[in-house]
Amino acid sequence: MENKIKHLEMIQAIITRMAQNSFMIKGWALTLVVAMFAFVPKTAGLFVPIVLVPILIFALLDAYYLQLERKYRKLYDIVRKKEDAEIDFELKITKECQDRSTSLLNCIFSRSILFYYVPILCVSVGIIIGLFI
Repeated sequence: MENKIKHLEMIQAIITRMAQNSFMIKGWALTLVVAMFAFVPKTAGLFVPIVLVPILIFALLDAYYLQLERKYRKLYDIVRKKEDAEIDFELKITKECQDRSTSLLNCIFSRSILFYYVPILCVSVGIIIGLFI
């Protein structure tokens, strides 16, 4: 039983790291967008829409970490169901850990991504339109 607990702790540490990375990405995304609007002059013209590129890049990166987190949660569940004698301390993502919920497209359209990045995108587009009017 001790081997199983240690293996689950190792997987949980990876899941925690992925969640922390996602949190940091969200913070950096918002900080960068606000800084770009603060320091870009209103006469920048076509350079203002470049603000949208980091939002999309950060959203994709955040979705990638969410995908990894979901795959390791599946691995956690697989290890949880194993007998103590079957524990091999393997941390690789196998085909058993991949399904529809762990696809990148599914992660991009998850609530944690959409409810954070879509409002930032909408506000940014609103500011850009306001600058041109």
